[in-house]
Order: sequence, then C-alpha cells, then structure tokens
Amino acid sequence: MENEEIGLILDNQKKFFATGKTLDLRYRLETLKKLRSLVLSHEQEILDALWHDFHKPEFEVLATESRFVVKELNLAIRKLRKWATVKRVHTPVVHFIASSYVRPQPYGQVLILSPWNFPFQLSFMPLIGALAAGNCAIVKVSRQVPAITGVMEKILDNFPRELVTFMNGDHSVSEYLLNYKFDYIFFTGSTRVGRYVMEKAAANLIPVSLELGGKNPCVVAGDARLDYAARRIAWGKFINAGQTCICPDYILVHKSISGKFTDLLRKQIAAFYGDDPSMSMDFARIINAENTGRLSGMIDTEKVVAGGISDPGACYLAPTVMKDVHPDDDIMKDEIFGPIMPLIEFEDFEEAYSVIERNPTPLAVYIFTGSKKLAHSFLNRTRSGTAGINDTVIQIASPYLPYGGVGPSGLGRYHGKKSFETFSNMRSVIVKSNMLDLTLRYPPYNKFKAAVIRLLMR
Repeated sequence: MENEEIGLILDNQKKFFATGKTLDLRYRLETLKKLRSLVLSHEQEILDALWHDFHKPEFEVLATESRFVVKELNLAIRKLRKWATVKRVHTPVVHFIASSYVRPQPYGQVLILSPWNFPFQLSFMPLIGALAAGNCAIVKVSRQVPAITGVMEKILDNFPRELVTFMNGDHSVSEYLLNYKFDYIFFTGSTRVGRYVMEKAAANLIPVSLELGGKNPCVVAGDARLDYAARRIAWGKFINAGQTCICPDYILVHKSISGKFTDLLRKQIAAFYGDDPSMSMDFARIINAENTGRLSGMIDTEKVVAGGISDPGACYLAPTVMKDVHPDDDIMKDEIFGPIMPLIEFEDFEEAYSVIERNPTPLAVYIFTGSKKLAHSFLNRTRSGTAGINDTVIQIASPYLPYGGVGPSGLGRYHGKKSFETFSNMRSVIVKSNMLDLTLRYPPYNKFKAAVIRLLMR
C-alpha cells in the first residue's frame, strides 16, 4: 500500500468521523453485531489460517482467539447502552446551583498495532472497544502471520473503509502511520518497540495504551498442591508454545518440594503432548526459524531435565524444563517468550523476592500456596499489572478484570467495560443554573467572603 493511498484513507476516515455517524448507538450496535456474525461465519478459516501460520491447535484458537473475541463482542453488545449512558456525579455545595455529569465521547481516529503471537485476538479485542466507543480505526498487524492477516482483512473488508481499515505492509507502513496525528494509539508488542511507539506518539501528544510483557515470576511454595500446580503451570507456560506475554517466564520453587515438583512437570508434559511433542496436534510451533534459533541458544543442555530438542527448519522447540538455574544465568536476562521453563530453588521468601525484584515490573505474577496469609503477603511484596493465585494466565480471559501492565510491562487497561472507557474521552461536564448568581466568588474580596469560602470548602 503506497503512502498516497494510505493518506487518502486517513483523510476520508477523518471526514467520516466528522459527520457524527459513529455517535449513534444504533450504528455502533449494528457494527458490533455484524462483526460478531462475520467472526462466527469465518471461524473455520480462522482455525485453518492459524494452523498454517504456526500450527496453533483448534482448542487454543477457540479458547484464546475466535471465541475469546466473540465473548467480548457479546458483552459489548449487551452492555453498550449502559456504558454509554451519561453518569451523574455529586456536585459540591460550593457550586450551588449546578449539576455535574461524565459523558463518554469517542476520541476520533484510532490506530491499533497488534503482534503475531495472538494476532486475531490482539487485533479484534481493542477494535471492539474502539468501535463500541464510537471511533474509526486503522488496524495494522505483523506480517509474520500472512494466513490469518488475509482472513482478518477479508472480515474487515465488509465494513466501510472510512470506519475501519485493515492495513497490510512492511515497516514503512507502520512508520508512516506513526507519523500521522491519530487521536489514540493502541500498541501490543515488545517493550523495545513500545518505547519507540510512545516516543512517536509523544511528538504529537497522542494518548497511548501499551500492552507489553516481561519476565513473569511464578512461585511454588512448600505447601502448594503440587499436582494442580504442575498441571496449571505447564498449561500456562506451554500454551501457544510459550509465546504468550502473560505466561510464567520462570519458576521459583521451594527447595523442599523441588524434586517432586520437577518429576510432576515431566509427567505432565508427557500427558499433554506425548513422548514426542513434535508429533502432537496440540503443541504449537515457534513463529519462525530465527526465533527458534534464539530460543535454542538460551538452553543450557547440562541443566535440561525435559525437552531441549529443537528443529529450526520446522520451527519446533520441545517443551523444555531446566533445573538448578541461577538468577545470573543468561536465560534470566531477558523475557524468554518460548517453551523453556527455568526452575530456581529458594529456601525462604526473602530469596524469592530478591530474584523477582532484580527484574523490571512484570505483566503478571503467580503464586501457588495453600496459605491465604502467604498469598496476601506475596501480593503486598510484589508489583505487576495482573496476578494469579493457584493458577496461571486465566485472568486475561475475564472481561470483568481490567487487563494491562505497569511501567515496563505496559500502560493502560482494557477488556470489557474498561475497553470502552480506554477508547473514550470521559468528558466532565458541569451545568450551572441561571436562577441566581451569588456574588461570593467575584472581586472585590473581603474577610467575610474568605470566611464563607473556608466554611464551604472544608
């Protein structure tokens, strides 16, 4: 797509928004219902495309991509009128006589930049919020997943380009878009690229949401129910072959149960994927050979207790567990973003906290314990965008839990009602009565007026 064509699309979109058509709730609801129908009617194509792009199993596509989006659409369709209602708020007596309210207003033109790891979900989830709030949107997805981008483009071609346009293209297209003065930018991807997106947005004072990642710690305490912990951690770590920004990045396991936990992990991997995961229909592939090589280079073969086998040509890396990992090892320096699970032993929680604090604030923290007191203490001592107790990853699947990071792991929240609010300017309005006009606030001031204002503004 040439820059001239992109510029024309952007200009036409700006003109379309200025008509006010997207302010009509009926128009927004029709758009969301049409999108839901299109997702459902193209679901088999979505399944086939994600299998083609990186061997994503049908169950994972349904649970984390297509039906994930349908569930969000259903909620938005059901709740939109309530979300968009003007909310009256208390007016202080000092403003007598007046009323106050908050009125949601769309930003205008929104740019959505999404990654390759969950390309359908991470494009359409923010798009739902943008459209529900009454915005027009440009959607740009990574070129590393050509099959699913083709399906997404096919779906979005059913809408007026002035409302939503899917843009394909290389880095130059993204660069052109980032130099355009959008009203809001929503980016999902790496911290490195997120920093660049924020720099470009800052030049035009464009508000942004950044959904990033990080080294998410998962602690297994000595009192944890180990069979559940092993199963839930293995599932959260190896779903999508570990290419999940919210999955456990490394495991801190209490020394007293480390051996038993490791054995349970090995057995759980075999139960999930068989003795040869490369033959499993339920284990995804790494996105490309380059990333497979990067991940293979992280593995210390002397510490491998499960997996460790790779085939860059097939973009395959087996579910891998490494024991006796030290916090200073190379694998602990950056986010793994793949199916490698390092195990670090600890004897007391101060050790565990010291390891966690070495890394930037993550997107998620997890703990497995039978003690409510310990879980509460863990939440007090750690910082993250989200957290899970006795499970992993599932917090992302609740539309009632705002999702996002903090600091290096992200900026802003979305999902459910929070998506609508993220893409809305929650405009504060005060309406003053003309019944009378108290002279208290006007000059000339005197001691009596000062005394009254002290009384009213206690």
